[in-house]
Amino acid sequence: MQGVLRVRVLGSAAGGGFPQWNCACGNCTLVRAGDERVVQRTQDSIAISANGQRWLIINASPDVLRQIEQFSPLWPQSARHTPIAAIALTNGDLDHVLGLLSLRESQPLAVLATEPVRAGLIERNAMLRTLARSADHVQWRSLVLGNELLLDDVGVAIRPVAVPGKLPEHLTGITRPSPEDNVALRIRALESGKTAIVATAVGSLDGIDAVVAGADVSSSMAHFGPRTSSSRSAWDAHARGRWRTCPLGATKVALRGWLFRCSLQRA
Repeated sequence: MQGVLRVRVLGSAAGGGFPQWNCACGNCTLVRAGDERVVQRTQDSIAISANGQRWLIINASPDVLRQIEQFSPLWPQSARHTPIAAIALTNGDLDHVLGLLSLRESQPLAVLATEPVRAGLIERNAMLRTLARSADHVQWRSLVLGNELLLDDVGVAIRPVAVPGKLPEHLTGITRPSPEDNVALRIRALESGKTAIVATAVGSLDGIDAVVAGADVSSSMAHFGPRTSSSRSAWDAHARGRWRTCPLGATKVALRGWLFRCSLQRA
């Protein structure tokens, strides 16, 4: 169906996945025991398309190959092909970028990122040179705060919005913090006008209403714990009455004109 904004949650766990390799909390223990009340989850990533043929991937998690194999619309249709039109990065956190290294088989890629995120990856990380096997291997396209970037083949426009966050750990103390270090993405279907918001690693609730205003579907990941001023209870209280919620581990969102929030938090 043309014009419908398709949103697929490829992964909904925080960095490290669920269960986390070095965690024996109650939830992780239940997963390893095969308890049917909990579901194993890969690290957060979302696929979006307005035509069902070409797809935008939000963040390339370390689990990207497994996520592609679990969602048939992302499978290649010929000997050398991919339905993935572009990969957009919300920040430079390792759990959002390491999957790029798994997509290195000389397949041309379009990667969308703010300039600080691109510079942090390319200018300060020799491993990313594996994505430069040829001049046209990776096309970096700039996400500029407040400006829409058209992806005609996906049928969407994408606009970055600054949200509270922090530098990736590997760049802390090396580069200056910037409002472009952590962004939410407003993704608009060109035909229908339906809008999805993807906000990962949100550091606080400050300004969140403005970020999600006018959205038809919103997927967000908030950091809770001593490193931030936000708390789980504060987030839930703020969301109540504003968004619908879904259980952790939900895999698909059908967009039909209502506002939806999938809250993804550390297990």
